[in-house]
Amino acid sequence: MVYILLGTGFEEVEAIAPCDILRRGGVEVALTGVNGAAVTGGHGIEVRCDLQLSEVDREKLEMVVLPGGLGGVQSMLESPEAMDLVSWAWRENRLVAAICAAPTILARLGISDGKHCVCYPGMEDQMGTAKMEQQSAVRDGSLLTGRGPGAALDFGLLLLEALKGADVAAQVRAGMVYRA
Repeated sequence: MVYILLGTGFEEVEAIAPCDILRRGGVEVALTGVNGAAVTGGHGIEVRCDLQLSEVDREKLEMVVLPGGLGGVQSMLESPEAMDLVSWAWRENRLVAAICAAPTILARLGISDGKHCVCYPGMEDQMGTAKMEQQSAVRDGSLLTGRGPGAALDFGLLLLEALKGADVAAQVRAGMVYRA
């Protein structure tokens, strides 16, 4: 199960595009509300969540995904339950993914230290000792990061590849007629 955490003010495309790609690839995904059952993104789009953070089943967790958006990032930082879940996932060798401003959460938790990462341009100084790259999306072991809204499709495909392999990701990419 993949849990995509949605905090008030999240970047909509960074949550919905990866969710769509993962579901096309046959992955079970739950849009997970940090601030309730329905969460409003940074551009005023309200999303009805599949479940709330308190309903996460850690035993089923394969990957946790953190979309960016400054409000969404702040919502997660202010949620001890969200921060604990991300830390737990990392300690338990589950896949941890973040895009845009959300990799800074991973830096605060020490998860990105020494890892190859990307984040929203201009936020690199908040990434601690991470090794910053220039690609749209990067994987370093169990850590996956994306640059920003424009990288949402590449990020989603990277997540799918991590879970289902390169062949499934290529099939979904072709079916979406996506050419980077």
